[in-house]
Parts: sequence; C-alpha cells; structure tokens
Amino acid sequence: MRCPFCGHKDSRVVDSRPVRGGRAIWRRRECLRCQRRFTTYEEAEAIRLMVIKRDGRREPFDRNKLYRSLAVACNKRPVDTNTLERIVETIERTLYDRGQREVPSRDIGDLVMSHLRMLDPVAFVRYASVYVGFERLEDFQWFLSRQFEQQNDEKGHSSSSNPRRGKG
Repeated sequence: MRCPFCGHKDSRVVDSRPVRGGRAIWRRRECLRCQRRFTTYEEAEAIRLMVIKRDGRREPFDRNKLYRSLAVACNKRPVDTNTLERIVETIERTLYDRGQREVPSRDIGDLVMSHLRMLDPVAFVRYASVYVGFERLEDFQWFLSRQFEQQNDEKGHSSSSNPRRGKG
C-alpha cells in the first residue's frame, strides 16, 4: 500500500479490526519513510451491484452517495454519524443479500424511507419531499396525512387523532 503523503510503497499495520458486519477490515497503517499514519479498508471483491435508475440508466451502487443523501435529510437533526453509517451498512447488506446484480433505485429509496420513518420524522419528510417528487402541494399533504395515519395506527391510536404535536 503506497503512502498517500509521500508515495513510499512500504507501511506497517498499527491496528486493524473488522467493519461493515465483518465484510471488510479497517487497518491503521504507518508509512516506514515519513512515519505518517493513514487508514485503509480491505474487503473481498464482491459482485458489482448496479442500480437501475428511473429513466432506465444503470450505474454502480455507491454507498457514499447513499450516505450523503441520508446526511442531507438529517442535516441539523439529532442524528449522529454512527447511526447514519449503520443505516447505510444495513441497506447495503440487504441489497447484497438479495443476490441480484441489479436493483431498482426505487428499492433503495424505499429502504431509506423505512429507516428514516423510524429514526426521525423531520428527516423522513425531507427525504420524501425529494424522493417521491411531488408536483403539487396537495399531493405532499395527502402523503403526509397518510404517514401520520399509519404512525397513529401503529401506536394504537385512532386515525382521526391529531398528528401534530406542538409545544404548549
């Protein structure tokens, strides 16, 4: 592994541990020339998962893109980065466990929606507003009312109860 700082080809492993549910190894390395430390990840080359976009295009699955979309939805919300990383890992594992080489982007969006719905209602609404692609305010309002009805039904309340919880 070449040092990203000086380009020297020899380094030593200072620390390592399994990550991503045991599917990868995180390694902390130290360059033998400049003594600077850097991190690498090692994982077995798996099948390359392709995402089928709504317009029919195909592109490689990008876990960083998935993380960024979650981070945008959770911006200024009480959600830590470790939680976002766990969601990305869970979604990625779910997709690979299906054993399919191609997955519709809609499936990924649905998985994100289900995680955000349980995690943070504001982040869920932010993500939904982009993911669903509402063209009219009425469609967005209908969607939100359905979500609140489902949430109330899951909590054992009647669907006619007020979904708004305001301060005092």
